[in-house]
Amino acid sequence: MKIIAYGIRDDEKPYLDQWSKDQNIEVKAVSELLDEKSVDLADGYDGAVVYQQKPYTAEVLDKLASFGIKSLSLRNVGVDNIDADAIKRNDIKVTNVPAYSPAAIAELTITQLMRLLRRTPVFDKKQAAGNLQWAPDIADELGHMTVGVVATGRIGRAAMRIYEGFGAKVIAYDVYRNPELEAKGIYVDSMDELYAQADVISLHAPATKENEHMLNDETFAKMKDGVWILNPARGAIIDTDALIRALDSGKVAGAALDVYENEVGIFNTDFGSFDAIPDERLKNLMARDNVLVTPHIAFYTKTAVKNMVQFALNNNKQLIETGTADDIVEM
Repeated sequence: MKIIAYGIRDDEKPYLDQWSKDQNIEVKAVSELLDEKSVDLADGYDGAVVYQQKPYTAEVLDKLASFGIKSLSLRNVGVDNIDADAIKRNDIKVTNVPAYSPAAIAELTITQLMRLLRRTPVFDKKQAAGNLQWAPDIADELGHMTVGVVATGRIGRAAMRIYEGFGAKVIAYDVYRNPELEAKGIYVDSMDELYAQADVISLHAPATKENEHMLNDETFAKMKDGVWILNPARGAIIDTDALIRALDSGKVAGAALDVYENEVGIFNTDFGSFDAIPDERLKNLMARDNVLVTPHIAFYTKTAVKNMVQFALNNNKQLIETGTADDIVEM
């Protein structure tokens, strides 16, 4: 058995090598992402492990199939960049890693919220300028707030446990309700109810056509004045222009964004200077004291990276051996 793994970073390589040694399976690690140029590297392999940053087009998938590769394993959750018709036409089986570390995403989300509530970005700037005064930057306390969690999957539930640990009241909305949370009476019946009650809105929903620009001018208007917005999920959930308008008006007190709707090609890139970042809306957000932008790093922990690599390799091995796997995705 031979597997090719695309887009392997230096921080992933030790976990890949460990798995390859333990399983006695040859794994070729290449730094290139899977695309029309790099796909030829897969010739002669039985399966491919990949990472979602580029679209997996019909051309790429047809070429994989021509090499006899019918096993495609993502090291991430999302599959929205895959040409589903080409997958079906070529009878390619796809897996993802649905839960590499829910705690990693939840922990950064709450860390960023606490920084916003305690005004630490403002104090960092003041202290750097030699100003050690408190006022006027008085803080808020999470324990006196209502947090509205949107989507109660693994990550949403991990975040809820932390919010509750701070003493916050937690409400939630999800089309698919968790029985245990249902029994606790945590769910509200509509997003409008959540918007009306929440002091903090914590987004943990996937990127779907239905969720695109879920937060927009109309929905921001339904929220409390001074609401805090947290998005460690998918950039497309928020209409960026609407968020900027809501920040300008004060409707939104602040936001912590680990994702951005135009992040591909921008996040995980060193531009050399702030001015060189080629997105004016992103720079608008980054320049604000009440907005924290991180470049899609919520997942980026040692535990999560190890799990993403080794779970994906396990899935690919299962697909090659049996034609199915624990984390198979129906396309």
